[in-house]
Amino acid sequence: MSVPLTYMGFHLVFIIPPLLVLGWLAARRETASWGRAPLSGLAIMLFLAVVYTTPWTNVMIPRGVWWYGDGAVLGTIWYTPIEEYLFFILQPILTAFWLFQFLTVEDRSLLIPLSHRLAGAAGGLSICILGYFLMATTSTFYLGSLLFWAGPILAIQWAFGITYLIKEVPRLVAVALAVPTLYLWIADRIAIELGIWSISETHTIGLSILGLPIEEALFFLLTNVFLVQGIVLYMWLLDRPYELAGVGWISERAQALDRERV
Repeated sequence: MSVPLTYMGFHLVFIIPPLLVLGWLAARRETASWGRAPLSGLAIMLFLAVVYTTPWTNVMIPRGVWWYGDGAVLGTIWYTPIEEYLFFILQPILTAFWLFQFLTVEDRSLLIPLSHRLAGAAGGLSICILGYFLMATTSTFYLGSLLFWAGPILAIQWAFGITYLIKEVPRLVAVALAVPTLYLWIADRIAIELGIWSISETHTIGLSILGLPIEEALFFLLTNVFLVQGIVLYMWLLDRPYELAGVGWISERAQALDRERV
């Protein structure tokens, strides 16, 4: 039985309209961020989203973690529907255009203490390790694969700027994440209800938020975290190009900051 709304129809109804509205507002509002800097950051994130997510989905789909309704997709490349690849592009644009409404850069040196960088990297890698062990069990495979996949990106971002994210822009990041993530949760729940895609009960732990599997909720949260943190850190980096030479794992200045805090 064919689904009442196709995957492409889902994009046309739920993703593209708010994306266009937010893009128009970002381009027109004087207080919004627009132009070469934020858009180049978005372009980088789009490239990384496609490159990093493509192998992962093409492992998950043949494992039966999720599948698509009859007639829901136009076709596939590898195991992944064309519309899914389009989602890799549309979701970051949607979230970025929301972020651009209030994106700011705070006055904070790139030369954060080395101990902070190591803590950020350790946090991300710990998530990756936890995911690796959860993948060993069928019911936690989706959850584990998410964490294993997300950990390296979080490690890189947190190693570079966890101090900036926590101390300088926590509210900005929280608002940038909350609205698009909640919206995508609602859209995802509707898509599942319509049968556009289905999530395996075998590969999930059985917890849900108003009918949305916790793994799906975590997926949209994590992918938005990647995007928001990535653009926020990119804009911070562009704001302080004269400090680039000092950013490194063994920066003498970072080590000096560590010693000053002892």
